[in-house]
Amino acid sequence: MAGIRLRAPELQGRGWLNTGGETLTLASLRGRILIIDFWTFCCVNCLHVLDELRPLEEKYAEELVLIGVHSPKFVHEADPDALVAAVERYGVHHPVLDDPELTTWQAYTARAWPTLVVIDPEGAIVASMSGEGHAAGLAGLIDELIVEHRAKGTLRQGNSPYVPSTPQATALRFPGKIAAHHDGSFLVSDTAHHEVVWFEPDLSTERARFGGFNEPQGLLVLPTQVAERVGYDVVVADSVHHQIRSIRLSDGHVQVLAGTGEQLRERSGGGAALKQPLSTPWDVTWWIDRVVIAMAGTHQLWALHLAADPTDNTVAVLAGTSAEGIRDGAAHDAWLAQPSGLATSADGARVWIADAETSALRSITLSDEGFVLKTHVGQGLFDFGYVDGPADEALLQHPLGVSELPDGTVAIADTYNGAIRRYDPVRDEVTTLATGLAEPSDVLFAGHLLVVESGAHRVLAVPVPEDAQRIEGDSHTTARPATPLASGAVTLTVAFTPPPGQKLDYRYGDPTQLMVSATPGALLRDGGGTGEGLTRHLVLDPAVGDGTLHISVRAAACDGDSEHAACHLYQQDWGIPVVLDDTADAHLQLDLRGV
Repeated sequence: MAGIRLRAPELQGRGWLNTGGETLTLASLRGRILIIDFWTFCCVNCLHVLDELRPLEEKYAEELVLIGVHSPKFVHEADPDALVAAVERYGVHHPVLDDPELTTWQAYTARAWPTLVVIDPEGAIVASMSGEGHAAGLAGLIDELIVEHRAKGTLRQGNSPYVPSTPQATALRFPGKIAAHHDGSFLVSDTAHHEVVWFEPDLSTERARFGGFNEPQGLLVLPTQVAERVGYDVVVADSVHHQIRSIRLSDGHVQVLAGTGEQLRERSGGGAALKQPLSTPWDVTWWIDRVVIAMAGTHQLWALHLAADPTDNTVAVLAGTSAEGIRDGAAHDAWLAQPSGLATSADGARVWIADAETSALRSITLSDEGFVLKTHVGQGLFDFGYVDGPADEALLQHPLGVSELPDGTVAIADTYNGAIRRYDPVRDEVTTLATGLAEPSDVLFAGHLLVVESGAHRVLAVPVPEDAQRIEGDSHTTARPATPLASGAVTLTVAFTPPPGQKLDYRYGDPTQLMVSATPGALLRDGGGTGEGLTRHLVLDPAVGDGTLHISVRAAACDGDSEHAACHLYQQDWGIPVVLDDTADAHLQLDLRGV
């Protein structure tokens, strides 16, 4: 095969999961085709790639070994017990290297979650790629490697080194969200069991279980008048099916309200809901006259209008450009980052948002000028921690749930801190309600505070103290080394080599697009914005010194020249911490897909 062939660095970390205690080495895997998947369990794009790789694991079981390298973003993700739980939670059925110090991440010069590296049977790197959408190209590359190395006699077939663990049996398994029914009962998404459970008010006696879902998350019990009009009671964010579904409680009938079952790649869209692909919907709430969807997979909020006939349902983007980060203001121009929890305020004036990847509490309101996003707590993609106090100084860590309390304050499921925090919009400060919880993923006030303690596989009642406590905690920044770059003029290049049999199609214009911005904004003097092409000339301000470059790329490649050829969209978002150094390189290269 053509291309640069570099020797693969050894796999080093704290230990291995899913190997029955065996330590794997590249030498022990020689003769097999390897795909190294650099991931972190907070990252929805990494979860998408896990799903994309499953068919390859099955198809090439004799020739391919998939290795996950877990290189954490958040402090909580470096906890070995949390990683064990995540491997079960997300159905990871291949060996995983625990890489808490990012040792192997740095050895392979990974810059983004997810990153995939392909190693041939002789131990050479033959391809690297970032982001989603690579499954078809990987299949073609694996076929080539099988033919080449079978002919050379260097291909060894055999059983996978994967050794499954035995999950504990519990009534709920990694539950996600909770919703209150009008009669005092509750519904809980039993995420890892792929069901929704209807509980009596005691939250232990089951009325019914509803199946047909794939990792269901958010739940919404519709207002009574709306339920009577549409003929069902509950709306479910069916995250891995990339759909919004409904449940009619009287007979358990489940139907699709929005989504085709395919993952949205374009990061935009609208119109007929049943013809529109979605991307990992994580939560739902009723606001004004529609269902608001936390579309975690595209870093947006969407709105779903429910018609009496589901074929007449419509969806549209409500907020977010699909760029990942914090940017407030007009909803159509704002940025979100994996929104994962929603709650409508009691007065209907706003929707509170747990914006997970920016560790932020945000809200959307409707003004005379239109829909507006505002950040109440949170600093950005790479700043998080456990700090109470004034809201502009307070820090959370990957919150997934939110609920308004009767006094107008907001309870936050601060998931990776194992805590319930409280935001007071009058005092504009953050305090703590409860600690010592196992990955709380949702919170609901229903006479008392109910917490979905996902890591403990239960729903827990937590007392609300009259005076919340203030805790002195720590602040953190994602532990990735900054990339030195020259100040002033810098050239950004994104490498993209279409897989064999595919090519960029220029018949309708340039099929590539770059979007570049920076935090702080002053870091980028010139070269920001959205435009065609995979090269951009930037000017970085030496007076700023350091910051983060936010880079999003898309490239479309098609199979052959036919007008009806299948096309594939490749995309990735990077947040690259940089430090300016006049002696450093003036060229930044990133790989969307390099061979």
